[in-house]
Amino acid sequence: MNNKKYAQSFSFDNGLTLKNRFLMAPMTTKMSFYDGVITEDEKRYYHMRSKEVGAVITAAANVSENGKGWEGELGVYDDKHLAGLSELASSIKVNGTKAVLQLYHGGRMTQASVLKGVQPVAPSSVRALRPNSEVPRELKEKEILRIIEDFKAATVRAIKAGFDGVELHGANTYLIQQFFSPHSNRRTDQWGGSMESRFTFIEKLVDAVTDAAKEEASEPFIVGYRFSPEEIETPGIRFNETLFLIERLCNKPLNYLHVSLRKSDQISQHGAYQDKPMITYLHEHINGRMPFIAVGDIRTGEDAETVLQDSELVAVGRVLLADPNWVSKVSAGKEASVRYDVTEEERDLLGLTNGVWGFMQGMMPDRLK
Repeated sequence: MNNKKYAQSFSFDNGLTLKNRFLMAPMTTKMSFYDGVITEDEKRYYHMRSKEVGAVITAAANVSENGKGWEGELGVYDDKHLAGLSELASSIKVNGTKAVLQLYHGGRMTQASVLKGVQPVAPSSVRALRPNSEVPRELKEKEILRIIEDFKAATVRAIKAGFDGVELHGANTYLIQQFFSPHSNRRTDQWGGSMESRFTFIEKLVDAVTDAAKEEASEPFIVGYRFSPEEIETPGIRFNETLFLIERLCNKPLNYLHVSLRKSDQISQHGAYQDKPMITYLHEHINGRMPFIAVGDIRTGEDAETVLQDSELVAVGRVLLADPNWVSKVSAGKEASVRYDVTEEERDLLGLTNGVWGFMQGMMPDRLK
């Protein structure tokens, strides 16, 4: 019997139980049709990786037509997506695995060509400091309220489609994060300015989505929030501001918080928070008030156990792309048989189309060769 923490079940406060502490991390697939409808390839890709993890968090699904960030993105902005989303949930919910739909709006992190000629929107008319970024149009207040309603409607669709939860994608510089960032939010009304005001959109959004879950779900349904702890831009989100964000989110009826990091042992850029990895500071600040999901280049069972000292749950990504049976091999002590490298010839067998293939590049570390 495996007595490792990662093999233990985990129950959220609303009664939803995961069979183990592993979740499949959300990773961009670029597999959907032009209108956001899911494809057979995408359903096969998730089904292949869904049998062993406690839950799967899908790639980002856009809640508004003007929130589309790239071609091949999953949609949840219209009832036409319901049939495909139901099939997606069913393809994930095998062998007791739970299905979580990640909800997002791209904000300024898209292009007019993706939006069929429409100018991207954002909290303020400030271009992202990225190659080929475009100047977005500043959202009007009625549009902000509409987007919040879009997230709420998407949550209801997720419930109808049979998902076990939704995750608000407040990370990776997309719209939710843009409202909290002093770089992308230069507003002087109630939606911007002070750190407190920059939290307004997030507060109203979380309230709307958690209310929808409470009103519409007849079975235990979780709502999580993903965040990036720092930005490289100046001005930008700094770690002390993220601690403020976490403090506020811990007072909301969310079911978990999920950090977005490339490396789980990443150190803050902020001089006052460099004695320990960021996940340690975050977990200490949350202080048991809410389950915390850590992530970041987890490759072995030992990696997972280490991360679970500073979290309740652990998300894994690229290792599941290379080996859909990674969890069972790790749990059975058969890590020597784990596939870490994938050849071009094996891509089709593993359902790795162009979107997810990008996650595979350079994932073979010296210590595993």
